[in-house]
Parts: sequence; C-alpha cells; structure tokens
Amino acid sequence: MLSVTAGLIYDRLIAMSNDHTFHPHLAESWDESEDGLNWTFVLKKNVRFHDGELFNADTVVWWISKFEGSANQHVSSAIDRVVVVDEHNVRFEMKRPDPNLLYNLASYFMGIPSPKAYEAAAGNFGVIEAVGTGPYKLESFAVGQETVLVANEEYAWGSELSENKGVPEIKRLVLREIQDSSATFLEMDTGGADILMGVPTEFVPRLALNADVELRNMPATGVSYLQFNTSSAPFSDRLVRQAIAHAVDQEPILKAVFSGSGATAHQFLVSSLEESKVQPEFLIRKDTEKAKQLLDQAGWLLGSDGIRTKNGQPLKVRLWSASETAYKRMAEIVQAQLKPVGVIAEVALFDSASLRDALRKGDHQLVISHYDWDNADILDWCFSAKNIPHPNSSRWDNPRSEKLREDAMSGARNWRERVAKYKEYHENLLENFVFVPLHEFEKTVAVNRSRLAIPERIRETTVGSATLLDTRWQ
Repeated sequence: MLSVTAGLIYDRLIAMSNDHTFHPHLAESWDESEDGLNWTFVLKKNVRFHDGELFNADTVVWWISKFEGSANQHVSSAIDRVVVVDEHNVRFEMKRPDPNLLYNLASYFMGIPSPKAYEAAAGNFGVIEAVGTGPYKLESFAVGQETVLVANEEYAWGSELSENKGVPEIKRLVLREIQDSSATFLEMDTGGADILMGVPTEFVPRLALNADVELRNMPATGVSYLQFNTSSAPFSDRLVRQAIAHAVDQEPILKAVFSGSGATAHQFLVSSLEESKVQPEFLIRKDTEKAKQLLDQAGWLLGSDGIRTKNGQPLKVRLWSASETAYKRMAEIVQAQLKPVGVIAEVALFDSASLRDALRKGDHQLVISHYDWDNADILDWCFSAKNIPHPNSSRWDNPRSEKLREDAMSGARNWRERVAKYKEYHENLLENFVFVPLHEFEKTVAVNRSRLAIPERIRETTVGSATLLDTRWQ
C-alpha cells in the first residue's frame, strides 16, 4: 500500500509509463549532455505543496541531498552536485554517466516532500505526517488499518499520462490493507470496496462471475522463482542447482496455479525489459533426463527406494514458502516434480514476516520467492554480495558475478551499453543456476463498475503491494 499512497501524495520529477517510456511531471522538460555528465531540468511553475510552500529549484537541491547515506542512496550515487540555474531550472552534474537516472527519478520513493514539513517533523515525517504536491492530501493514518486521503483542490500540474491532469474527481479515498486473502475477496465481492489493487490469484475466477466487477490485467512487473541457499550443501554445488533447475516444469504452475494468467518464466527479469533478452542457451527449461545425469555426476546416486544418497546421506531438502495459497501451491508442484529425479522436498509454510526473519538467519535451502520490480537493477538488489543476508538471501558471492554486477551498475556510458552489460550479468547468474524462474505474473485489478469508471488504458505505473481502495464517501 505504501507505493500507492506515496504516488497519490507526492509527485516526482519524471513519470514513467507502462511501456517504460519517460514523460514530464514536475520537470516539464530535460536535456542530457552528449557525454552524460550534465542533465538540465526545466521545472513547472506555480506548483505548491499541500502546506502552501512553493516548489522550485532549491527544493530539488535540498531533496537530492537527503539520499546521501540513506538506504536508497544508490538512486543518486552518480550525482556529484545539483546546481540552481535559476528558480525553475536545475542542473545535475554527474560523477559518471547514469543511464538509469530517469527511471530512478520516476520511482515512487523519489516523490518530493515539502522541505518545511519534512524538517519540522524530523524523524516522524512519513509516519504521522506526509506533505507533497500530489493530487491527494493525507487526512489520517492508522498503522495496519487504513489511510484516508482527500483531494488536493489546488492541483493543476498532473502528468500527461493521467486521464485527468487537474483536481481529482474522487474527493475522498480510504485505503485499507487486509492480510487475509479470503477477507479481501469478500470485501470486493460484496461491495465493501470499490477497487482491489492485486486480486489474489485463487479468487480471479470467482470475481469474474460478479456482474458488478470488472477485472483488468496490468503489465507484468515481477517474477516468482525458486531460490537456492548457495552458501550451504547441497546447493553450494552448481551441478545440484542445475539438476533441480532442469527438474522443474514451469508450465503446470502457469496452468494450475495462475489459470493461464501471466507467462512461464525462463529467466529472472520480466520479459518486457531489454535486459531479459538473453541468448537462448541460457534460458532455464525442463529436461528431466539431464537432471538425473547431473545428479549422478554430482555423486548423488539413486537407491532402490527412489531416493538419491551420497556418503550415506539421503537427498532430502527443506522447501520453504509463504503460506498464501499461490505460493503454497507452487511449493507443492515443485515438491512433486523433484520426486521423480530422486529428491525429497519437505515443505514448510511461514507467514510473510516469519519467512523474512528465517531467511536472514540462513537456515533455508530452497524457497519459493518473488519480486515486484520492473528494472534490471533488481539483479543487483537480489544478488549483490553486499546485500547478504538480505535481500540477497541466495547468499550468492562470486568474484566474476561481482565484477559484472559492478560494471553493469556503474560502468555504462549510455543506455545501450547498460543493456549490454546487464545482459552479460544476467547470463552469468543464469549459467550459475542461482535461481529457478517459475512464473511471470500479471497484476489483476478489480473495479466495481457500478460505482466507478476507469480509463480504457491505464498508462502510468507504480510498483506496489495489494491495496483496497474504498471510495464510498465522495
């Protein structure tokens, strides 16, 4: 719910569409120097924060400085300094070219807050107070319960991607996050909510039968995958990881778990990204006979009971999953697919918070995981040695991978070079079988059509979690 709320309260310099193109928002135009070392942004005029403060070039200088030393400092790490040209023109002088700069500026966590409100609230900003320039103002917030937003009646500077660039037509929004998927379904099905951002997979067919509900599939922004703990046996052995990868068949997961929605995944990145277009030989696909041969080669021999052993130890592994239905069913399918090659997987289910804590401790072996992000820098997030134990729960630490990762992150002079470098890094991870891709999921949005009408084409995107929007009080 955080990203949805942030996208409504805060505006960003740049807006990004579902097809990964960039458009003006608080910056009405921009220009990049040929060497990539200077970016000049022309800012919109007469933009005000919810507290009446003016947005201008000084605001941008102040905001970019706040990322230094923060958890998200990577988004501005290539910026040497921000220079005020005049009140509505600002120049980024770079330490090095950063072809990913526009994506970073369009990310929801780059929404710009009011400097006055931010400094006054100190560490409580974003917790009890949130003041931006966005189409909605924060009215109230209750942790774990709901966020109430009201329309910004002064709003006149929306992105060109928005159907309505001015004052929102819906005057009040109640956003609720409900952890139980059954309760979420019932709220939508019985009219208790008007929009459900992220319909639980198992309830899509049932909501499709409701004449008052319209379902929309949004472009894929994430992948579910099988994660290895590469730091401990048996998955410290590349041959074993490769064998498991070839034992898994993605097609039954697509059909049985997701009812054909989305696509089978054979690489780590969503297929809309250029960096996902790796050479065909790197794609991970089912090959049961090869899986058996690799396990033989690794010294795991098949016994008369159908279980492989090595040095007297059976090949029994722990397969962990979140307890949500989709992840549980993926775990059960993987468990069934490993048995014919002589691997016994014992499934254990966790709630999301407990699973995160357990992964940090490093006692896991195999885990059904997923991410929701639409940029190749997710590879850095998930597999950088600097991110062990979290979010690099695979605990992958390899000199060659690290060299390729660093080059992809900071060695490209332009977008074309960045894509080429990320492809090489992606292929390196694939050939080391650090993961097994399972499913590229589409996010299904449900709308109560008797109460709301939404545009035929939704162009702007933010990456976020499932949210209930209740707009009954308008």
